[in-house]
Amino acid sequence: MGSLPLFHLYGDPPDEQAFDFIHVETIASRSSVNGWLIRAHRHRNLFQILVIERGGGEMIFEAQIKPFTAPCVIVVAPSMAHGFRFHADVTDGWVMSFSDDVAPRLGEQSGDAIAQLNAMAAEPIRAFDPARDGGRLTKLCADLHQESVLARAGYRLAMRAVLALIAIEIARQSASRARSGAMTLVPADATVEALKRLVETHFASQRQIGFYASALNMTPDRLNDHVKRATGVTAGHLIRQRVLIEAKRELVFTGRAIHDIAYALGFTDPSHFARFFRKQTGTTPQDFRAAQMR
Repeated sequence: MGSLPLFHLYGDPPDEQAFDFIHVETIASRSSVNGWLIRAHRHRNLFQILVIERGGGEMIFEAQIKPFTAPCVIVVAPSMAHGFRFHADVTDGWVMSFSDDVAPRLGEQSGDAIAQLNAMAAEPIRAFDPARDGGRLTKLCADLHQESVLARAGYRLAMRAVLALIAIEIARQSASRARSGAMTLVPADATVEALKRLVETHFASQRQIGFYASALNMTPDRLNDHVKRATGVTAGHLIRQRVLIEAKRELVFTGRAIHDIAYALGFTDPSHFARFFRKQTGTTPQDFRAAQMR
């Protein structure tokens, strides 16, 4: 196995210049020509929202396999390792992809909805009730597709507006379920999001909280206290979890030797990496990889 593929859209080479990008297609249009299998991959700067109207399947979510059944919404955040095995010939719906610079261009309230979607991606599969919105969500997806296909005057502005409505509708349903106790929806925190962006860039070389606190113009204690209040865990925990995610990706999706993974993640020797991994997961890197291959 090689490294985890990085695509723009699935099968397309990365596009470092993608800006103000919105794309919509049916699930069947891309998955059917790939045998209904979308192999594990990631996107550098794309959000994706899948609205599953019929059928179902399994989602690869980092190193986990998660089943899903229609009707549901799946939210994929930038850089998330993901893939799908859809039930052949019976699954359909919509997949909307948009670059991460689109969110602040949607306006303040819709930007808040996008921020909520980003937070929801931690548990990416969400059931939705078409009866609750009278079919509004699926109609909005069809409207977005029509704007893209017809490309009439003002279609780019119209697509941003419709995408904002889609994000708001999903957030409304999630908020309703949160009030009923079915789920918890935690608003995004600006400092935590800034920390996550820094960690995403530097996790392989920087483990010390002081580095991130300095970049955010905070003391380490203040940063830790803020993150703990906002998320329930420390800043150090977020850093360690990002390292762990990358370690799992390398173990599951590549054939790299474990000592090479250790050095690539900034560990001074493989035994240090093994101790870290076992402390976080309760198992060794070797045993974790073997279990995923069964």
